[in-house]
Amino acid sequence: MKLPGHDAIARQADEHLVTHRVKLPRKVVEHPFRQVAKRVLMALLVLSATALLVYFDHEGYNDNSDGSVDFLDAWYYATVTLSTTGYGDITPVSDGARLTNIFVITPLRVLFLIILVGTTLEVLTERTREEWRLNRWRSTLRDHTVVVGFGTKGRSAIQTVCATGLRKEQVVVVDPSSKVIDAATAEGYAGVIGDATRSEVLKRAEVHKARKIIIATQRDDTAVLVTLTARQLNKGAKIVAAVREEENAPLLKQSGADAVITSASAAGRLLGLSVLSPAAGMVMEDLIQQGSGLDIVERPVIKAEVGRRPRETDDLVVSVVRGHRVLGYDDPDVGTLELTDRLITIVRATPGTQIAPDVRPLVQE
Repeated sequence: MKLPGHDAIARQADEHLVTHRVKLPRKVVEHPFRQVAKRVLMALLVLSATALLVYFDHEGYNDNSDGSVDFLDAWYYATVTLSTTGYGDITPVSDGARLTNIFVITPLRVLFLIILVGTTLEVLTERTREEWRLNRWRSTLRDHTVVVGFGTKGRSAIQTVCATGLRKEQVVVVDPSSKVIDAATAEGYAGVIGDATRSEVLKRAEVHKARKIIIATQRDDTAVLVTLTARQLNKGAKIVAAVREEENAPLLKQSGADAVITSASAAGRLLGLSVLSPAAGMVMEDLIQQGSGLDIVERPVIKAEVGRRPRETDDLVVSVVRGHRVLGYDDPDVGTLELTDRLITIVRATPGTQIAPDVRPLVQE
């Protein structure tokens, strides 16, 4: 078993120690400074238009200090008028100037206030709206899939699961990198920033209500700690973990993983198979790419198939799932198919063959 000591694990936890928070995907993402800049520019345009209107009709206004209104006075009057300060030192005296104040400057004043007040309210209520979205998300999230790690393995796992019909709203990504979570939310997944070895981070991902947990971390020791924590929080979820070293796979299973995939050895076997038979390698690669070409799926036995042998069905049956056992199609213990059996079959991928895999842990015999 190749695991670092307790000190190394503690150092890793300290490196990943960040403020864990939930980020939900958004349809339109715009920087706050850009939003404020747009509104400030609109306010300046309204202020400029008001100052020009007053200056063009400056003869209709009276300044208590010198009796005339110049360009600076026009800007001064526009500023104090739109801000509703109104010192009264410059006033419209002609009928035209008063009509302009009624029908033009007053609406501009209202527009100016709407822009400024709207910006302030939006800034103040953004946090409240985000909290409301998070509370609503937590209350409606059930039987979802938690993916720990959004690297190459995590992305591929999500794409495969979503190809079976799982909606993006039912996927929560956990990763310590904020940039990685930003990439996940940009693709439509909810994300939690933080170290998944910490129980409070997994709780924010609602892991205790999850149906499936995929652990695709970069380090095997991290995968062990995440598996232990996840299994402690959720006894019934199906946990699938990936490891680099094959000798670490038994420890993952002892930690609570239902299935362990050895990424390095699996890639090596595919390489060896492709060397021996390039065509066989292409078929295997096609089978593991869900949603295109040939797919391997699990489905229940239908009534018309009860009493038949696996090879007598219309589909190409690879294995039969009976109870907690996975039996080969030619296993003598299979005999004839029963209504409670499930079949592992190879089918041509079409939009109608999206069958969600069973969530029960299976034991190979």
